[in-house]
Amino acid sequence: MRKFGLIIALLISAVFMAQNLVQAQTTNLFDGKTLNGWERKAGTADYKAENGEIVGTTVINSGNSFLVTKAAYRDFVLNLDAKIESAESNSGVQIRSHYNTEGHNGKVYGRQVEIDPSARAWSGGVYDEDRRQWLYPVDLNAKAKTAFKVGQYNHIKIECIGNETKTWINNIPVAYVVDTIDREGFIGLQVHAVTTAAQAGKKVYFKNIRIQTSNLKPSAFPADIYVVNNVPNFINGYEKTHGWKLLFNGKNSEGWRSATAETFPAKGWKIEDGLMTVLNSAGKEAANGGDIVTTGLYSAFDVSFDFKLTPGANSGLKYFVTLKEKTEGSAIGLEYQVLDDELHPDAKLGRDGDRTLASLYDLITAKKQARFIHPIGAWNTGRVVVYPNNHVEHYLNGLKVLEYDRGSKEFEHLVSLSKYHIWPNFGEAKAGHLLLQDHGNQVSFRSIKIKELH
Repeated sequence: MRKFGLIIALLISAVFMAQNLVQAQTTNLFDGKTLNGWERKAGTADYKAENGEIVGTTVINSGNSFLVTKAAYRDFVLNLDAKIESAESNSGVQIRSHYNTEGHNGKVYGRQVEIDPSARAWSGGVYDEDRRQWLYPVDLNAKAKTAFKVGQYNHIKIECIGNETKTWINNIPVAYVVDTIDREGFIGLQVHAVTTAAQAGKKVYFKNIRIQTSNLKPSAFPADIYVVNNVPNFINGYEKTHGWKLLFNGKNSEGWRSATAETFPAKGWKIEDGLMTVLNSAGKEAANGGDIVTTGLYSAFDVSFDFKLTPGANSGLKYFVTLKEKTEGSAIGLEYQVLDDELHPDAKLGRDGDRTLASLYDLITAKKQARFIHPIGAWNTGRVVVYPNNHVEHYLNGLKVLEYDRGSKEFEHLVSLSKYHIWPNFGEAKAGHLLLQDHGNQVSFRSIKIKELH
């Protein structure tokens, strides 16, 4: 009887294992012969099934074209191989995407995993087609820029589970996005728009397109990948595990105080609806609530923050603020400038634009691209990384806009030319507070998070 019971148990176990194996099996989205299950949306680019490949060919003066699945997908792991023959164009893979609903005029829209053969090398980054544009430029994970190879097949893996998207190129982790919209949609293969005869007739190839939609388990990512997290005032499990923490909890002033007192300002700042907002006081610097600083001190760190400007507004995030200098206005420190470049006069002052948005105020001009500046009234994301070796980087909406070395001869020369030349050893403190500036204009902040670096 014992033997019989053991046999039954083994049979039951085998059945469950077989069921799990079936659940984990992938489905081929392309049979290698026909385009059954796919349809073209938008644009006039040509798509053919040839030699076990989907071949897309650019057409002059066509808009972006997409070959999309007729079925919609929610949670999945997608694996495919892609090749692009020309560095003059690009391509991409749409995920959880949509077509021709109100406001998009017959265009495909939604998240796209980029195939970028240009010198910029942002393959594996995440772009939001016909909507928010870049969500995860690969400046955020520069080590992954060498993963994609032009003129040969590259393996692309895309994981969409819950509200998280992760990407890999040739098994190298690239992008990690936590988003708030689009939990379901089609998958699409892009042929990019081209406008010159030299770009026409170029081909992009796809094959081995396989999807798994059940028995999904998130894949591990290395510890040093920056997460673009679009959920306000939230860090996910990966971020917590790897040292990130919120500096603003979205509810109260915990972790912050006045730059001139041990308590949070009684006026001039408002915490409401998940936002920390400095209120308008007709542009009077530090004359209402005044600047606020973190209660903690930081020396090497990665800090990011969302900010929303009102028309003509001025503010900033300062770092290495010691509060030792006695000033009538704002406290002294290195400053990531937060500014309406069009309407605030500060943008025209200083040297060569070094007081504009995302610049190191009065020292180094941010090299921005217009498409990475979100309009006034929309949210932008600033980021400052200070490495243990004193190398510093500024980012705006994922694009690196400047870098420098604290304490270097070049840095000291820039200080000597600036308004800060009167302060000995300006910007070279070993540690300091982070500061949000009250410059007398209404600016809101949220999703302020930090990771200390060692």
